[in-house]
Amino acid sequence: MKDKIICAASAAFTLLCCVLILFPLFMMISISLQTQAEVYARTLVYIPELPQFSNYAAAMRNGDWARYFFNSFFVTAVVVIISLLINSMSGYVFARIPFKGSGALFILVLVGMMIPPQVTMIPVYTLLRGIPFAGGNDAFGRGGTGLINTYGGLILPFIAGSFGVFLCRQYYIVFPGELDDAARIDGCGRFSAFVRIYLPLSGPLIASLGVLKFTGTWNEFTWPFIITGTDAMKTVQVALTRFRDESEIIWNQLMAATFLVSLPVYVIFAFLQKHFVAGILAGSIKQ
Repeated sequence: MKDKIICAASAAFTLLCCVLILFPLFMMISISLQTQAEVYARTLVYIPELPQFSNYAAAMRNGDWARYFFNSFFVTAVVVIISLLINSMSGYVFARIPFKGSGALFILVLVGMMIPPQVTMIPVYTLLRGIPFAGGNDAFGRGGTGLINTYGGLILPFIAGSFGVFLCRQYYIVFPGELDDAARIDGCGRFSAFVRIYLPLSGPLIASLGVLKFTGTWNEFTWPFIITGTDAMKTVQVALTRFRDESEIIWNQLMAATFLVSLPVYVIFAFLQKHFVAGILAGSIKQ
């Protein structure tokens, strides 16, 4: 009897959590199908009287959304591919290759997880602006704009991260030492062992870190807003500001565009959910 009560309470709590999580998504879709009059009605409208699917077409006509989506997909794809390579190799080195000072260096990596990104935005902006021979700069990084308002400026700050190195290190550290012995017997060097043995066994890790990196890069607003200066370089998150002017916010079109912008994240997570959970659990196991 006690077990049944606990199961029922757990199910009720889980259902409540699902409702709380899905309600904002429901309201986003509902508002995207409402008229402006329904949006500003005195009482909250849950179901529009006549769904306005034309709001989606109107939202996509407000700006060059094909360009915005291309920018976001290109930047996110490059960031995910490069960061997966850098983070997995760094995690492999910390986990499987002993060297002097590795502990202290790994602590420095962990310190990077404790620094809010807002603290480093101005120094990173200054560094990118002063890149030599970029954007009209001379050899001393002066006279031009560097990597400001370029794909390089959007990509470089996100190609590696402390959390990714930490997750990869925790994943590789639980592998048995016999794998390294077998690799040496077969004549594999460190890099060859990583490519031929560890990387093929890293499916859950790659999936989980890829989902996290894709979501974080795709949803990033502050840095693209700072680094881009022209409409042609805007990402989808920055482009959502087009629905706000000095007088009002066009809420129905904003919610329609927001739903379309969120779809890639939902699709990626839906396809990689199984591997994502497996990778997170594997990285949590202690040696």
